[in-house]
Amino acid sequence: MGDRDPSVALPDGADPAARSRELRRAHAAFTRDGRVETPVRAVIARSWRRCARARLSPECAPRVELAEAQLRPYREEHPLARVMPLFRDLVGAFAAHGAHLLAVCDARGSLLWVEGEPATLRRAERLGFVPGTRWAESAMGTNAPGTAVAVGEPVQVFGAEHFSRRVHPWTCAAAPVRDPRTGRLLGAVDITGGDGLAHPHSLAFVGAVARAAEAQLALLDERPPAPRDSLTALGRDEALLVAGGRRVRLGRRHSEIMALLAHHPEGLSGEELAIALYEDESVSAVTLRAEMSRLRALLGASAPLSRPYRTAGPLDADFTSLTRQLAVGAVSAALGSYPGPLLPASTAPGVVRLRRRIEDQARAALIARADAGLLADWVCRAWGADDPEVWRALAAALPPEGRPAALARVDALDRELGARPGRRGRPATYPQPARS
Repeated sequence: MGDRDPSVALPDGADPAARSRELRRAHAAFTRDGRVETPVRAVIARSWRRCARARLSPECAPRVELAEAQLRPYREEHPLARVMPLFRDLVGAFAAHGAHLLAVCDARGSLLWVEGEPATLRRAERLGFVPGTRWAESAMGTNAPGTAVAVGEPVQVFGAEHFSRRVHPWTCAAAPVRDPRTGRLLGAVDITGGDGLAHPHSLAFVGAVARAAEAQLALLDERPPAPRDSLTALGRDEALLVAGGRRVRLGRRHSEIMALLAHHPEGLSGEELAIALYEDESVSAVTLRAEMSRLRALLGASAPLSRPYRTAGPLDADFTSLTRQLAVGAVSAALGSYPGPLLPASTAPGVVRLRRRIEDQARAALIARADAGLLADWVCRAWGADDPEVWRALAAALPPEGRPAALARVDALDRELGARPGRRGRPATYPQPARS
């Protein structure tokens, strides 16, 4: 893969026609036997592998998910509608000059706006690149708006780097746009056109447009942020609660109670909370009421309410934010600063179930993302050091010269865990690296 800058689709001095021929051969090799060849960039190879795991066909075609009657009101209410004037100001002249298109999609990869030079628009319509169609990577394979939404980073896709053959004549560059307050993924802004967009400047430009849109959204939202209580429980045996302007370090049992109530904002009955809290099912209701009484004395007006037990107001938990980011594909943002499992020392049944669910979601997203840096961070921490699946994924993501150490660790864990009753490992669902 050998490009100096792996984010750039066409290195300086490269011949676009020659590069296109090489990529078409590489695309044919991959779709025929799953082999990634030079000059396929790592970001594209990872995307192709995700497409293969999703069993996408290289002949896939876009489908309409939002008919006109649905599209119009949805588009008007979408947060990115407020920055469309900015997109048109910044991208419009650039697109018109180069016969390119401006496209904006939502967080699911559905196109909301496609605008630009009329002749290029007509070509795009024949392709199915029109508002209301879904261009998520899981639906249309590797493409700039869909892949930018999937990985949460700016992406440039040139010619046959697209997984769908029908998109090979096109080149595009896209960058994700996030809510400046919450970090929630809103969608992506994209520039689509011909080979000229393979220039490094187009990727930098679309990234700058996305950042300008986020700054504009922050300025447009003049409402003061409502104070909200927060709970920090990832990687900690004792959670930190910020409530009513106070910072309170909770004991282990109180940490478990607040984590369970944060996960169930609708509330839990006394029986439901007791079942989730105590391993011993014979624990009486009096024990739970005494624990809640101590928690009320500690927190005062911020203490949970009863009948049902529930938080006194909205409570932002770090593990809820993590799962929300993972759900929209913001894997780097979610796991880049991941501090560890939820209340790792807790044996409360409800906490154990929630911890496993969060860990499974994080591991699945991590393995699917196939980012060597994130995978290495995971296995270098206490919770991931003995995880053979993530070690395998790391070996698959590394260049050949970096694989032996990871594969040796996989072999050691397979031997060790194979001898343990109730081993955790599950069969891998991603391509296995060649032992080279």
